[in-house]
Amino acid sequence: MAGSIQLPHDGRLRLQPVAPRLAPIFCFALLTASCALASFAFACATPFAAFAVVAAAMLPLRPALLVVTGAWLVNQTIGFGVLHYPVDAGTIAWGLVIGVAALLSTAASSTVLGLLPQHRTPLLLAIMLVVAYGIYELALLAPTPFLGGEGAFTAAIVMRIGLTSAAWLAGLVAVCEIVRMVDPFGRKGATSA
Repeated sequence: MAGSIQLPHDGRLRLQPVAPRLAPIFCFALLTASCALASFAFACATPFAAFAVVAAAMLPLRPALLVVTGAWLVNQTIGFGVLHYPVDAGTIAWGLVIGVAALLSTAASSTVLGLLPQHRTPLLLAIMLVVAYGIYELALLAPTPFLGGEGAFTAAIVMRIGLTSAAWLAGLVAVCEIVRMVDPFGRKGATSA
C-alpha cells in the first residue's frame, strides 16, 4: 500500500475522494476500518462485494486486489483472534474461499468498470455491485459440495446479505463524498460520484 503508487488518469476511476497519490492508502484505511466494523457486527456476513466495488472504483486492478486482500486479512484476524472461530480445516478452508470470492468480486467489478459507459456513476456502481455480489455468491456456493454449508444459500439469506452489501456500498460512497467535500488533504476539485 505504498503511497507512491501512480494511478492512471484514464477516466476509469469513479470515486476520487482524495488525490490519486493518496487513493491507495485512503482506500486501504477505509476498507480495513469498515471490514473491522462489519466483522464485529456481522461475523461471516462481511460485505466483501461492496468492498470490492469501492476498491475497483477507486483504484486500478492490482492495488484494488491488494486492498481487498488487506480487508480480508483484517476479517480473518478478527474472526480467529477475537471472535474465536474454531481453528479446524473446514473453517480455515471457508476463510480461504471467502478471500478468493472477494478477489474474484474485485476483478469482476474492475472489468465492469472498464466495459460500461462512465457517465452515470450511481448506475455504474449499482451494476458493479450486482455483478460483484453475483460472482461472490457463486464463488461461495461452488465449494459447498465439499465443505458443506448449502443451508446458507436460501433465497432469504442471499437477499438479506445482498441488501446489506448495497447499504454498505451506499455508506462507503457517502463517506467518500464527505471526504471529497471536506477536503481534509487539501485537494480542491476532486471528482467523484
